Amino acid sequence: MTDAGPDLLPIGGTALASDPRVLAAARAIGARTGVDYTNDAVVTALLAERRRAAHKAQHRPLAWVSGLLIAAAVVWGMVFLQIPSLDRRAALAAGPLLVVAIAMYVHVHKGWKRELMHPALAGYRELLGVAMAHGLPLAHVPPWLEGRPSYDTTTTNAAGSRKGATPIPSYPKVDTAAYPKADTAAPSAPTPHSPVPIPPKPPAVDEYERVADAGGWHDEAGCLLIIAGAVGAGWAWSETEPIGYGALALIPLAIIVWLAGRNQGSKKARLRAEATEYVKAIAAAQAAGAQVPELSPQLKKLLHGTYVP
Repeated sequence: MTDAGPDLLPIGGTALASDPRVLAAARAIGARTGVDYTNDAVVTALLAERRRAAHKAQHRPLAWVSGLLIAAAVVWGMVFLQIPSLDRRAALAAGPLLVVAIAMYVHVHKGWKRELMHPALAGYRELLGVAMAHGLPLAHVPPWLEGRPSYDTTTTNAAGSRKGATPIPSYPKVDTAAYPKADTAAPSAPTPHSPVPIPPKPPAVDEYERVADAGGWHDEAGCLLIIAGAVGAGWAWSETEPIGYGALALIPLAIIVWLAGRNQGSKKARLRAEATEYVKAIAAAQAAGAQVPELSPQLKKLLHGTYVP
């Protein structure tokens, strides 16, 4: 799965329409930006388009050139400073090169952030902040939307976790007890008498959430055991110390560790497939009008493409 995922939005249009004040905010922001944020198809297309634009701006050729120039400037300076036979004054030539490289990087960064600050995207983040303030849960927040790296899966709902370049704005919590729910009998919404059920979470998904962060050390441990066994046997041969050949017992242990890792990997792959189908079911329920809950951190990582087979 990738960050585009199964088109699971942070929040669906039906959920936005469930609170009259959030719906009013969606309409007001939409009138300002020209986007119907209650239309899930429109929002899906908007996020896909703006994500591609932001990725293109961040990974343009100038970004690679700036990185290469920074590396070249650092290596140049280190070589002329560390080798006594070379003229250290030549290291000063790396200064202008480094300045140019940093200027290129800043230019690329500004272009990337400019794409993230697109009015339609900024309006959507504003609306998500309003929804959170009114107690509407966000199923997930794509890291790119907040200008965070893909491996940063910190929950946006936690205070102080917004580390991105374009975070979702935070607003004071609103007391929702005194306000009635809006009529959700819109064309794309279910009627109050036929709510769309949220798919139950299968036991396999619970198991995946439990083991998703576990493991990943078997290959490294097996290699270390092989190396330790070879070093011990080599020492025994060179020093004529037979006791050192006992280290060869580490080689079968390494094989056992590798087999355990393989079995664990096979189990996680099966559970990952189950979790992927569950997330797809959640996305389908959202598209049908269900107000889906916030995903667990493990499912967010799966959705954003952080966990790979």
